[in-house]
Amino acid sequence: MHEREDDDEEAWLQLRPVEPLPSQCCGSGCSPCVFDLYHRDLARWEAARASKDRHLLSEEEESLSCFSELKPETFLAFRISTVDKLTKDTYRVRFALPGNSRLGLRPGQHLILRGTVDDLEIQRAYTPISPASAEGYFEVLIKCYQTGLMSRYVESWKAGETAFWRGPFGDFIYKPNQHGELLMLAAGTGLAPMVSVLQSITDNEEDETFVTLVSCFKTFEDIYLKTLLQEQACFWNIRTFFVLSQEKSPEQLPWSYREKTRFGRLGQGLIGELVDSCRRRPFALVCGSAEFTKDMARYLLCAGLTEDSYFLF
Repeated sequence: MHEREDDDEEAWLQLRPVEPLPSQCCGSGCSPCVFDLYHRDLARWEAARASKDRHLLSEEEESLSCFSELKPETFLAFRISTVDKLTKDTYRVRFALPGNSRLGLRPGQHLILRGTVDDLEIQRAYTPISPASAEGYFEVLIKCYQTGLMSRYVESWKAGETAFWRGPFGDFIYKPNQHGELLMLAAGTGLAPMVSVLQSITDNEEDETFVTLVSCFKTFEDIYLKTLLQEQACFWNIRTFFVLSQEKSPEQLPWSYREKTRFGRLGQGLIGELVDSCRRRPFALVCGSAEFTKDMARYLLCAGLTEDSYFLF
C-alpha cells in the first residue's frame, strides 16, 4: 500500500511544472511573462494534486504544428520561407502563414521567439516589419551579436525549418488620424516598429497623419530596408531623415540621401530642430537601445514635449 502511494507521489512530482531559467525571459515586460505562465501552471498543478484529479492539468491548447490564432500564452510553429542577409550582422526573415491568412498583429506590436542553444532555452522579442495587411506571410528584422545565444540560433536557420513564436505583445496601439503628426526616432533595429506603423499609415488612404522618421545608423551601408524607406518617402505625408554616426562627408553618399542625412549623433539640438519643423505638434515614438531611449526622452522634454506626448518602445 505504501509502495503504491510512493509511486503515485513520484508520478505527481514528475508532472510538476519546471521553473523557467532567467534566459527564458526576454526582458521586455511582456504580459504574460514566462514566469507568469509558470506560476499559473504551478497553481493548476497544486490544485490537481490536492484533489488527485489529473484532468485538472489538461486544458485546450493550440497545436504547435499549425497556425490557427496567436495567443500570448502559447508558442506556435511557423515555417521559414526565406532568410536574407541585409548587412554583415542583420537578417530579414520571412515566415509562411497558411493560405491567405494574416498574422493578426496591430502596428507596432511584437512577438516572442523561442530558441534553444546548447540545451538552454532562450526567448527574445521582435517586431514584424511586414504590413499588418500582409497575407500568407510575415517578416522580422533580426540583428545578430557575436556573443548572443539567440544570434547563434538565428544564424543557423535555413529555409524550410520551423521556429516558434507567441504573442502579440505591446502597449502601443496605433489608431488612424489619432495624432496630427508622428515623430519617429529609431536606432538600428529599433526601426522595426516604426516601419510597421508607417506602412499602416501609407496603406490607408483615409489616414492623413504626417510622419517624420529619423533613423540612426553607424554608416550608410548599415541602413536597413533602403528601398522600402525610399518608397515610403514618396508619399505626400512622409519625411525621412538619417543620422550616421561614423560617416563624415555627404560626398560619399548617393545624391538622393545628401539633403536628408546628418552626421554624428542624434542630439538635443537636432531634436529641437525636428520638433520645430513638424507641421503640427508631434507625438513621438522612440525605439532603440536603453541608452538611446533614455537620451531621446530627455531631449524631447527639453524640446517642449510632455511625458504624455511620446511613447518608448
